[in-house]
Amino acid sequence: MQQPRSILLRVLAAAALVPTLALAAPKAAPVPSRPSKQYTVEQFMATTKLSGASFSPDEKRILFSSNESGIFNAYTLPLTGGKAKALTQSKTDSTYSVGFFPKDERILFTRDQGGNEHNHLYVRTPDGKERDLTPGEKLKAFFVNWSQDDSAFYVLTNERDARFFDVYRYDAKTYARTLVYQNDQGFNFADVSLDGKWLAFNKPRTNYDTDIHLYNVETKELKHLTPHQGDVYFSASTFDPGSTALYFLTDQGSEFKRVARYELATGKVEDVERADWDVMYTSFSRKGGYRVTAINEDGRTVIRVHDVKAGKPLALPQLPAGDITSVSISRSEKRMAFYHNGDRSPSNLHLYDFGTKKVSRLTDTMSRAIDTQDLVEAEVVRFKSFDGMEIPNILYKPHQATATAKAPAIVWVHGGPGGQTRKGYSPVLQYLVNHGYVVLGINNRGSSGYGKSFYTADDQKHGREPLLDCIEAKKYLASLPYVDAERIGIAGGSYGGYMTLAALAFHPDAFKVGVDIFGVSNWLRTLKSIPPWWESQREALYKEIGDPAKQEQMLRDISPLFHAEKISKPLLVLQGANDPRVIQPESDEIVEAVKKNGVPVEYVIFPDEGHGFTKRKNEVEAYSRMLGFLDKHLKAAGPAPVN
Repeated sequence: MQQPRSILLRVLAAAALVPTLALAAPKAAPVPSRPSKQYTVEQFMATTKLSGASFSPDEKRILFSSNESGIFNAYTLPLTGGKAKALTQSKTDSTYSVGFFPKDERILFTRDQGGNEHNHLYVRTPDGKERDLTPGEKLKAFFVNWSQDDSAFYVLTNERDARFFDVYRYDAKTYARTLVYQNDQGFNFADVSLDGKWLAFNKPRTNYDTDIHLYNVETKELKHLTPHQGDVYFSASTFDPGSTALYFLTDQGSEFKRVARYELATGKVEDVERADWDVMYTSFSRKGGYRVTAINEDGRTVIRVHDVKAGKPLALPQLPAGDITSVSISRSEKRMAFYHNGDRSPSNLHLYDFGTKKVSRLTDTMSRAIDTQDLVEAEVVRFKSFDGMEIPNILYKPHQATATAKAPAIVWVHGGPGGQTRKGYSPVLQYLVNHGYVVLGINNRGSSGYGKSFYTADDQKHGREPLLDCIEAKKYLASLPYVDAERIGIAGGSYGGYMTLAALAFHPDAFKVGVDIFGVSNWLRTLKSIPPWWESQREALYKEIGDPAKQEQMLRDISPLFHAEKISKPLLVLQGANDPRVIQPESDEIVEAVKKNGVPVEYVIFPDEGHGFTKRKNEVEAYSRMLGFLDKHLKAAGPAPVN
């Protein structure tokens, strides 16, 4: 199960919008139909994953995270190109870079222990020495931001109370720290102003009814900024660099989230930016010259870059087809780093020079063995569900699938609840498609990105209406001329794993097989055993799914474990032993129960993983087992006769 849905916002309507430019790419040219060379899982997983981008103080190098070694570590790369240099060499625990210190070569990074999500914050000095800045047992820490003069930085930790994150200010030289705010109210921290005078917090009541609270560090006054009636989403995003206003997201009076601004001196609120889709976030460059906004446009990311000083859109050159994500502007505001990916191209780090207008690609992450022409472009498709609700999906069609060579198919269910299947490169989905499986990534009701009404349409209905969308997805696949209607399975991770188990238990004849990747089988136990640091969103989670203290029977009714005797189709279960969200007993017990039915069950436990795969060796094993299972129990069923 993914972390509970991030709190969604809403505020006022209308008003002058800041001029924007959408940083989007042209549509990809259609890939000609062709026989597709098949690749091994090792070849697909040899694709390197990257994340993060932080400029060095002299802006000659960039810091990022990469799993080039088979596990994530921190690397630097010259902006002129060349080979990346590993700064950390962890072989057991995934390590993610945070950023350079503003004035020297030290870096900050985070690391947990075997996927248990107890991330600590570390500093690495140029001589390679590492120091844990948040030592202790069973605590979790986050870096927040630097102070205006760079003499200090802010950190969140839940060491005092595992349920809540307090705010600390660390001295950049000595690492001595002071408590800035003790969080006893269960707030979710949002941002600290650069002048250090203001803290912004979000408080969720449900996933779509949230509030913003503003804390004055000097007077210690806490102010509720968003009193309202009904279900409205307010979520603080960022203070402006001048510490004069708080920018936030809201959906007040609208289906979609937009950007608004609260003036700290006057309390005036005004709209800033809106789109025909949800705004995902907005942020400023350090000096405030640029503001970057991301929009969730029908399953893909569109970036807008605003030239704040000029008051006009920033003109940028066209880029190859795909999405731009994770924009990071250097402190000098001379350069911008970003990631770019497409359906057939994994994320690569790029650099844009504001002066020369030149774009350069710094990395090449695709596996050397793979010809991208053998991969496929995904298509956004929609179908009407059982009650007429329109359901958006991402469809992958193998090159070799035709009306005379019908292919088996998979309904792929995302995590959440409230996640979203999006366009962009997915090595596991391309692996399945490359081996002849049609894949339909469903965005069943309750998925994010399609408006408030769609997002809330699954509340307290899990195992019922959202699951019926998956049944209708199977019918949609069966209607496609190149899909074998008799060979359709269902698969998913986290909440998608729950949906897989629910489909097999509550609609036992709908799908031929199921693949459950660390999915919930018993909602009563999962909701009682959520990680302590989710406490601030416990109420929202209960309102979304159910309260185990008050709705025990309802939760039993929708939990596959209590209906496992109905499961009659082959099942594969993958589970991380250190998963703090969906604990191992969830998988142990459903496997044991289904085996009693005489049903083929395969079970793989990964002793060094948590909620998801972070190590390449485990991805190779997991996805090779998945394909082998599907080939044996779905593809081997044989194609239906062609009329």
